Amino acid sequence: MSLSLSMRHSTRFLNIHGVSLYAAFLEPEDASQALYPTIVFLHDSLGCTDLWRDFPQKIAEQTHCPVLIYDRQGYGRSDAFGPEARTQRYMETEAEILGEILKSLGLEQVILFGHSDGGSIALMAAAKFPAVIKGIITEGAHVFVEDITLQGIRTAVSLYATTNLKEKLSRYHGEKTEAVFHAWANTWLKPEYRSWNIEHFLPQVLCPSLIIQGVNDEYGSEKQVNAIVGSVKGPSLKYMVNGAAHTPHKESSQDTLDKTLTFIHSLL
Repeated sequence: MSLSLSMRHSTRFLNIHGVSLYAAFLEPEDASQALYPTIVFLHDSLGCTDLWRDFPQKIAEQTHCPVLIYDRQGYGRSDAFGPEARTQRYMETEAEILGEILKSLGLEQVILFGHSDGGSIALMAAAKFPAVIKGIITEGAHVFVEDITLQGIRTAVSLYATTNLKEKLSRYHGEKTEAVFHAWANTWLKPEYRSWNIEHFLPQVLCPSLIIQGVNDEYGSEKQVNAIVGSVKGPSLKYMVNGAAHTPHKESSQDTLDKTLTFIHSLL
């Protein structure tokens, strides 16, 4: 489709159960596109709205779909984490919060694009809200814990302590950076988290799905992709991206963009 469609960009804060969540919107100027589904981007475990860069903009321009990107609690410009300790259920809770966001905005036709934690959240949201979620794209999603996952996190912990990783993350999370990083690392490295598994949600995913993973993903093996594609009820496509690790939309941007656009156009 043409890149010429003009998109309005706006931001605001959403109040969900007393928590302020930062959200960015891309909406087509052409009112005739109002019936298109909204594409919602769900960031990874250390991500936020800004870290998507221009990828959502390209998707919006080439599909003519409205786009919503938001920072989950604790990330980016949203409120800091609450005092409660993160549990094994934290991603399922985020899927339920996503449902509240969609309801508050009156969104009834949605396509999800979730990266890493965001991909796992997308799978659970599709299982919980089948009437609303019309398709999902996941990128580096997890449905169980692997040794490679834990080793990747241990490596990240070392980099956080010995390189400028903290400084880089601080540009996006500010004073919340320590809480963001350790909420992720400490949760996944707890011995009891080794049993975390969301495969029981997969048979409840009825919508079409595109399951993307980098061939060199440092946080998960191809077993994750095979488990998802083999267990969801809706039609599912597997796409392993050569030359990419955990972030294909940055490491192999054009390939990931092309595959994503083809999938979204098939839903439209």
